[in-house]
Amino acid sequence: MDYGSLISGSFGYTKDALWGEWWRWVLLVILSLIQTFTLFLIPLYSGYIVRVLSGRTPAPEVNEWGRLFIDGWKWNIITLIYLIPVILILAFFGGAAVVSAIAAAGAGNPDAWAPAVTAAISGILVAAVVWIIISFISLFAVVRFAHTGSLGQAFNFGAIFSHIGRIGWGSWIVAVIVLVLIGLVYAFVLGIIASIPVLGWIVNLFIGVAFGIFQARYLARAYESAPAPA
Repeated sequence: MDYGSLISGSFGYTKDALWGEWWRWVLLVILSLIQTFTLFLIPLYSGYIVRVLSGRTPAPEVNEWGRLFIDGWKWNIITLIYLIPVILILAFFGGAAVVSAIAAAGAGNPDAWAPAVTAAISGILVAAVVWIIISFISLFAVVRFAHTGSLGQAFNFGAIFSHIGRIGWGSWIVAVIVLVLIGLVYAFVLGIIASIPVLGWIVNLFIGVAFGIFQARYLARAYESAPAPA
């Protein structure tokens, strides 16, 4: 997999999608704000990102609001389902351990908290490892959903594993790691810009939308680097 080409091609796609298309850019910023303030209950921005993940070229228009809403919610559902193992681990190691310790020795006894805290930290570490492993699969699942238009295909593990195998597990994992590293640079830049009063916050909104499109295009191209199984 040519990671340099993935990055440059995704950057070019993002530039063509937004630079000069000011109304589209402003509209996507507004949708991202609505999605954030409604805690993803109105995921219109996510619905648009699903269109980018589907591999559409050139960049799709912001229209068909009902479809944006439905696709955004399908993405929410996929994310929540893939997070179930992480949630269960946190609940088991964290909540259950604390409740058991308090019930056994009483909340006023400091000795009861030591094993509970240890268990909670262990749970967080285990959950983090599981989340990282699942993320490599869930990201691919979301892209498969976007390409097929089928929610069920996000859980077609046979096809998902077969497709990743065609790309190469190492290639896919490295592609995701490269994207994470780019994300860290992006976060660093956002932090610097955020130090500018008022204007920095506004600029970051526009950059955030651009980065969302960049990520989606990058993942779509990585997905399409090998033919998908039927």
